[in-house]
Parts: sequence; structure tokens; C-alpha cells
Amino acid sequence: SAVGRGPEVPFRSEAYSISAIARGKELRLTLSALDPAAVPPPQDIVFRFGMSGSFRLCPAAKLPRHAHLRFLTRESPPRALCFVDPRRFGSWRLGDAWQPERGPCVVSEYQAFRENVLKNLDDRAFDKPICEVLLNKKYFNGIGNYLRAEILYRLKIPPFEKAWTMLEALKDQEQERRKKDPSLTLSKKVKLKQENPDLLELCHSVPMEVIMAEKQLFDPEHSDNYAAFKNWLQCYLVPGMSSLRDRSGRTIWFQGEPGPMAPKGEPRKTPRKKSPQPKADPEAPSPKVAPRASNRRRRAAANPPKSQEKEEEEEEKEEEADGPRKGRARGRRKVTAAPALPEVPPSVRRSLRTSARRGKGETGSP
Repeated sequence: SAVGRGPEVPFRSEAYSISAIARGKELRLTLSALDPAAVPPPQDIVFRFGMSGSFRLCPAAKLPRHAHLRFLTRESPPRALCFVDPRRFGSWRLGDAWQPERGPCVVSEYQAFRENVLKNLDDRAFDKPICEVLLNKKYFNGIGNYLRAEILYRLKIPPFEKAWTMLEALKDQEQERRKKDPSLTLSKKVKLKQENPDLLELCHSVPMEVIMAEKQLFDPEHSDNYAAFKNWLQCYLVPGMSSLRDRSGRTIWFQGEPGPMAPKGEPRKTPRKKSPQPKADPEAPSPKVAPRASNRRRRAAANPPKSQEKEEEEEEKEEEADGPRKGRARGRRKVTAAPALPEVPPSVRRSLRTSARRGKGETGSP
């Protein structure tokens, strides 16, 4: 599209196929001409989805908004496979190379992922809290903000425990298990993992739950898809859970104590609910404010800035907002323009002037 930020795709063919392979949070498409004698060689495109990117197949005459890249079918009427990204945090680049700093995929390369973590525990990256390390794409490629909360919650691990402590113990347990019974069959090993999964195993199995239920949870054609996703969640954004911001500014949801490496500040005990008219706290004292200032606050409460909702939905650390946040700027102007003192009504001003004149008449000459 004209407003797309990605590079132009030079591939042109009357008939071609599209194949795809995923690795972590990246997806590679390969465009291949159906005619073996065709001039254009296969073209690879690697996508990152950001917070809102997705692919949708729809009629070519009814393209969705923010369809930044389109692949057209030859049928009649034609359809289009569209890369849709309303917030423009997603991207694509030409070529078949994955991002070099990303480690093995937690889903498709589980064994390599596990080995990559356990053999590199001497890396200083594991001196950080476990909730922050789970977002390190060098070791946990594919784990995002909501997945880390769900994984730690299921294992009852405080999010701000030191990562090295948690993973070193796991490494020792694995070595002891092999020494005690090296003759375990594959079926017994699978059964043990299902009954007592460890942290790295859940980094594989929890994303697999989402993938297996993907049609129900995330199909954009179903209006209740987000409700199904919320029902699947056990911790992330769930009422009654606590939340804290980690040192990178991301919000982690958890239950119980945060752990010894928690940043200063008390956890929020309940998530902020997105409602058009927030309910006031009945026990909170009502401050005495000027009428105009009170009206401004009521209007601001009824229409919170959109940036507040975005804070709860951040999925990628590297995602950047598109331009300045105008909503916050308007909010600042309203606050600074509010009167510092209560405004005196005109009727009161007139009565004060009248009483002042009367007072002068009483003390002046007859």
C-alpha cells in the first residue's frame, strides 16, 4: 500500500505459490513461480508482527484497513492475502535471514532451545530477575509478555527471583535424573514431563496451547475471539492478580510475593479495568474543587487517554509508538489551564460590591 513502511517486493509472477515457516516471533514467506522456466527466482520475505500484525484472506474488492502488503489470487472474483498491521509496529524485510540475535525457537526447536539456555548459564544475562530474562530473545525466542506471566504463574515462581538460581537448580535436577535411571524409555520420560513440567518445558507447552487453540482464540472473523482468549488466561490481566513494572518498563502480572529482586514500590493488587465510566471509591474522601475543575476531571475520567490501554497490551520491547502521543499533550494543557483558585460567581461579586458601597456610605460624610 502507499502508506506501508516496508520495502517494495520486486517479485512479479502470473502464477506462484506461497509457503511459510515460523521461528519464534518471525515468519518467513517464500514466493515461488509455478513455472519452473520462469525468470524470477524465489523471493523470501521475513515478517515481524509487533502488537497487532496478522495475515487475513479477504475479497480483493473489500480490503481491510491497514492492509500494507497484498498477494492476489487468480480466481474470480479475486481474493487477497493481506498483511494487516493497524499500529504499524510490524515490519518485513527481503531475504531469508532470521534476526541473528535471536536464539532457537521455543516451539519448533525445543531441544536446541533447552540446550542453549542450560549451557550458557554463566552469561551475566541470567543475573537478572527471571521475568526479565524470559523476554531475552537470545535465549527465549518466542516468549512474550503474556506468556511469561502464564508460565511463572503455573509454576508458582515469584517473577523477581534470580534467573540463575531457578535455572541452575533445574540443570542439577536433570543431571541427577540421568544418573539415577539412564534406562528410562521415551514414553516414561514424556509422562514424567507431563506430570511435573519444569520452567523450560512450559516455555514450549504453553505457547503450544495457544497454537493448538488458535482458531478459537485469535480468528479475526469471530467477534468473540478476544473473550475466548481472556477465558484462556489464568494470570495476565486477570482480576485479583498483582502487577509491577520491571526494570525495562514492562508490566508483569503475578500472584503472591514478587520476589527478592523486585523494584521499589508496592504492587498493584488489581488490574486497571477498561470501563467507560469508572466507579468512584465509596470510602475515598471527596476533595473540594472548583466547579470547572471538577467538570474537567469528570470528563477526563469518562474518556481516558488511549495511551493507558496501550500500557497493558505491550507485547514487544522494541515496538515504538507512531508519532507523538497527542492525547497526553491535550491532557497536560487542560491541567495547566485549570484555575488555581475557585472562581467567584457574578452574583456574589455584585453583592460584595454593593456591601462595599454601603460600608463607605456609612463611614463617609452625610
